[in-house]
Amino acid sequence: MLDIIDFLTQKVPDYPAEVVRPIYYNLSNSRADVFEIIGNIRIQGNSSTIFVASSLEGEIKSWTITPYARKGDNFVTEYVRSWKIKNHQENLPDCNQQLSIPTILFSTGGYCGNQFHDFTDVLIPLYLTSRRFHGEVLFLVADKRSFWISKYKPILDKLSNYDIVDINKENNVLCFKRMIVGLRAHKEFAIDPLEPPHYSMEDFKQFLRSTFSLERESVTNHVCRTRRPRMLIISRRKNRFIANEIEVSNMARSLGFDVVVEETGWNISVVAKQVNSFDVMMGVHGAGLTNMVFLPQNAVVIQIIPFGAELWAKPYFQLPAKGMKLRYLEYKVSLNESSLLGKYPLDSQVYRDPGAIYNKGFIVYHSVYLNNQDVTLNFSRFREILLKAFQLVQC
Repeated sequence: MLDIIDFLTQKVPDYPAEVVRPIYYNLSNSRADVFEIIGNIRIQGNSSTIFVASSLEGEIKSWTITPYARKGDNFVTEYVRSWKIKNHQENLPDCNQQLSIPTILFSTGGYCGNQFHDFTDVLIPLYLTSRRFHGEVLFLVADKRSFWISKYKPILDKLSNYDIVDINKENNVLCFKRMIVGLRAHKEFAIDPLEPPHYSMEDFKQFLRSTFSLERESVTNHVCRTRRPRMLIISRRKNRFIANEIEVSNMARSLGFDVVVEETGWNISVVAKQVNSFDVMMGVHGAGLTNMVFLPQNAVVIQIIPFGAELWAKPYFQLPAKGMKLRYLEYKVSLNESSLLGKYPLDSQVYRDPGAIYNKGFIVYHSVYLNNQDVTLNFSRFREILLKAFQLVQC
């Protein structure tokens, strides 16, 4: 990595004396507002303002943008600083540093710290936005969370050759000729190859395999000739845990799996290598299933869907699994298998109409079906899912 002190003191051509018309590309979509700007650009971090020099009358004077890929989420934007892009003709702040390479401004605020959101809101959009620069791009991080940067440093280092700038604490005026504000985003935990820049989730998985030196690219159909197929059961402790987890793991072993029951750890490099060694990964709907990005192609993902939580299951993990060339199975928990049974009157809307609870807002829905529900799996029903998984990865 090139130290930022050395980088900022490199000799670069002076900006032209005359102010020319900047070029704006609006890359916005339903999930994110994104601007790419080419011109005389000056960013003042401590005022959250980007100045773009222009001498032409009648142009739009300013925009406000929240550089986090969860557009329309009013709750999360309270934790992400907004930035102003101002089209100025005069009174521009003087440049303290002039930089010759492109830069990308994005936020690690919002829901960062939840692994699912780490990937769907930041890492996948950052890959989509920065990969074309082949490392020759500088990251300006707003709402910087040091633990987040440390955790995902291998990915960030693979995308940029330069040290990250904590732009909120930057007192100098940094000047660029090309800047992207915000991150491209397509779908939840997914990439649409039909949309620019025409990458795919398989491209992203290949990028991760290279980043973490993962050995297994694909699961073959001849696993059992050399070993028992390996299954990872993602354990949970705070909520949505499998109450009969030990019994379920023993049943999987009796069917022929080599089973590991474990909570995934903090060290993403260790987790990536661990998950890549499995043929089947299963867990209750939650952030732990995000680790499917490290599974080899043709591995099996089993999502256990808590009662009432189907609304989140398909977009968050079912559809993304297909884009990653993984085989997907799901198990829908019945009310009799849920700890919700008995918490509410028998005619409660919680049991009758989860969609109506969802319409009351995310916080209400989440508190009922996700934060306060554990599951006890029915052996005879769940055995069928395990048998299907075994058939998919055995000879």
